[in-house]
Amino acid sequence: MALTSWPGDRRVAVVFTIAYESWSDGNVPALGPMGNPLPPGIPDLQAASWGRYGHTSGIQRLQRILDRRGVKATVMASGVLAEQAPQTLRDLAEAGHDICAHSYSQNILPGALGDEEEAAEIARCRDLLTTASGVAPRGWMSPRGTPSARTGRLLVEHGFDWHGDCFDSDAPYLERHGEGDLVAIPFNMEVNDLPVCLKNGNPPRTLLDVYRDTVAWALEHEEGPMQIDVTVHAHYFGRPAGAWVYDAILAEAVANPDVWIGTRSQIADLVRGA
Repeated sequence: MALTSWPGDRRVAVVFTIAYESWSDGNVPALGPMGNPLPPGIPDLQAASWGRYGHTSGIQRLQRILDRRGVKATVMASGVLAEQAPQTLRDLAEAGHDICAHSYSQNILPGALGDEEEAAEIARCRDLLTTASGVAPRGWMSPRGTPSARTGRLLVEHGFDWHGDCFDSDAPYLERHGEGDLVAIPFNMEVNDLPVCLKNGNPPRTLLDVYRDTVAWALEHEEGPMQIDVTVHAHYFGRPAGAWVYDAILAEAVANPDVWIGTRSQIADLVRGA
């Protein structure tokens, strides 16, 4: 059965998401504040340093904001962070945040792997995050939301409950993969710091405007259960210039009686119980 409403008959669900990303040795973020890539053969140490901010300062600032507002987020975490910052993952899980597996590192793309290689990467990410956080991740998000044709089946085989590698709906749904199923929880990109601000050059305040306009439209015009993702990256909006926007959106969502706030794993439970 399809989900027909959010808890409390609220009109809109808002999911607060943190992309807590990292890269394996020798790899750096493909998108950074300096713009043009360096010539071949020159290591981009600026991009590497910029990306590390996520686990040296950014994630801690964002967690403090969430905890102060009393909101649980879904944290899409790279498995390599279990090696780089295991205590941070443990702290997030113990605070009740929803840990989602986000591949071992952002430079490993499922579509570039063979069947056995991808299965091994999924298992490695799951096991590392489980050991570090103390909680087995229920959900999966591929780097840049791009799975392979076999990813869904492999996720079922490795015990995952839901995935976010879908962009074709405003609400979650159940889909079949091989001998099992996954809850497909769409990942919408409209209130997301990287495409809105970093890629397109908008000031951080733009994210708050997009959130406000989207909620206002949904409450006036939408009839079915609509989900809005509010996503920031720990290495980008984990900085003060962006963190205040996340805080402002949190404050408005918490105060809005027509908004239900939940994690992706809570949404998966709602879909399976519908």
